[in-house]
Amino acid sequence: MKKKLICLLVAGALPGVAFADSTSDQIKAMQAELHALQKEVKELRAQVAGKKAAPGTPAVATGGGAAAPEVAVAPVDVSSPDYGKARATLTNDEVGSMKQQIANQQLKVDSLVDAANTGPLAGLSVTGYIDPTYIYNRAASSSSFLFANHESSYNYFNSTFGDLYLDIKKTFGVGPMAPSAEITLMPNRGNGITLLQNEHGNIGNNLLNTAVITVPVTATTTVVAGLMPSFGGYEVQQSNQMLTLTHNLLYDFSDPGSYIGVGLNYTGDGSPWAWKFMLGNEQYRTYGSVVQVGTNSLGDPITSSNKIPTFTARVDYTWSSALDIGGSFNIGRQTLASAQATDANGQPVPGSFVYGVGGQSRNAFGAFFFGEADATYTQADVQYNAELDYGQQQNAAYNGGQAQWYGISLLAHRKFSMPVVGRMGVTARYDALVDSKNGGGGGGVALNANGMDTADGFGIGADCLASSKAGGGLGFECKGAIHQDVALDLLFYPTQQLTVKVEYRHDWANKQVFLRNDGSYAKSNDLLGTQLIYAF
Repeated sequence: MKKKLICLLVAGALPGVAFADSTSDQIKAMQAELHALQKEVKELRAQVAGKKAAPGTPAVATGGGAAAPEVAVAPVDVSSPDYGKARATLTNDEVGSMKQQIANQQLKVDSLVDAANTGPLAGLSVTGYIDPTYIYNRAASSSSFLFANHESSYNYFNSTFGDLYLDIKKTFGVGPMAPSAEITLMPNRGNGITLLQNEHGNIGNNLLNTAVITVPVTATTTVVAGLMPSFGGYEVQQSNQMLTLTHNLLYDFSDPGSYIGVGLNYTGDGSPWAWKFMLGNEQYRTYGSVVQVGTNSLGDPITSSNKIPTFTARVDYTWSSALDIGGSFNIGRQTLASAQATDANGQPVPGSFVYGVGGQSRNAFGAFFFGEADATYTQADVQYNAELDYGQQQNAAYNGGQAQWYGISLLAHRKFSMPVVGRMGVTARYDALVDSKNGGGGGGVALNANGMDTADGFGIGADCLASSKAGGGLGFECKGAIHQDVALDLLFYPTQQLTVKVEYRHDWANKQVFLRNDGSYAKSNDLLGTQLIYAF
């Protein structure tokens, strides 16, 4: 029902936006016409006021009543160089009629300007894109179009692409001090469909991606509130703003996700420094998490809540018009996975629960810290990006210990023109993410009960797990994988709205962590994909 309602609202808004654009064009055209008419009338008034009747001819009437005869014009030699340059003369009735037309035009322009500035469609904009994508995955031996497929898992080969993205923004007033409300919808891979959870960790499958209220307090300070993306990294979610088809490893598995809370943005007057601060729930939570830790004598649940908010901040320094250097950090406490405890025979133990991926964590929560530094250099047709990450989370590793990860991402892009093909670009990117301590885990790495992420190449290797189980263990002594990738992209720009991407990506790890379609495990995988993005 919610999806239908939102779709109806969006459908209703689109014609209004088209009307707003049409109204703006009408205003501009009518204002130009009005200015031309006003200029002509001024010239005619000056002509009539300064015109003196020639000897022997009647003067032009200046009062009301019947139309006065036109001023006599002496014959002119058509061969003269001044032929055709004399000013035309009008009667008073013709001048009065023109004044009436100008008054009507002015009334229409004033009405349209008032509607554009204060009407229900004033300040409303709807933008977005669609980006159907085709991906070949060697390990899975699959090839498929990806578009609005609503896959419940988030993988590097099926993340925020192949989607519909809508950005609906309403600004209340004009100028830099006008507040605004902005909502983005992403039905396939947005925060709501795969990541946004309630207090019990359940995903609601809603269309909401972000929703932010922005209220300027001063010329340099702005208050924001709602569902917002994190401040980490150089890469963004939107496909039409990315220089590659797939995201880098740090965006997918290291950088924090979205937050619900309140924040403050500050930009110094004329200063190269810009600051952002936010206080909110732990990432991806619409409500403070609630975890069952036992039952009372009547069998009712005993719960524990994560009452510690997350604090995150970012600073950017504009070194020059081409170089921006920034960094961000997050500190808080996050909820771990939980499950019913079982005995040696695999039978559930009433009122008892275990926590963490491997069921070895001491409690249901873990302190979380993340920090990163990034830089963006843009000059004409060249762009370079770099990012360094570090994160840690208590009790979140596979063996119940501290999870720790760190990584790097480097990107280079250049645009150029080719005969016949026209405008195009090329991008190269390298990523590395080390998540080996205590078997891996933490951050955005989601391991299964065996301590592996066989789709994304993280966790302990299949050979180490098999060896451990042969000796009666569960793989808790194994280390997690170091995952690296290289992505090469060609980009084509047939029109201003249309972008076509072609990408080859090779991923590899130091452990056997990539599951193949025949049930075996490998240390590498390859992707080949193409994407068509139409922005509007």
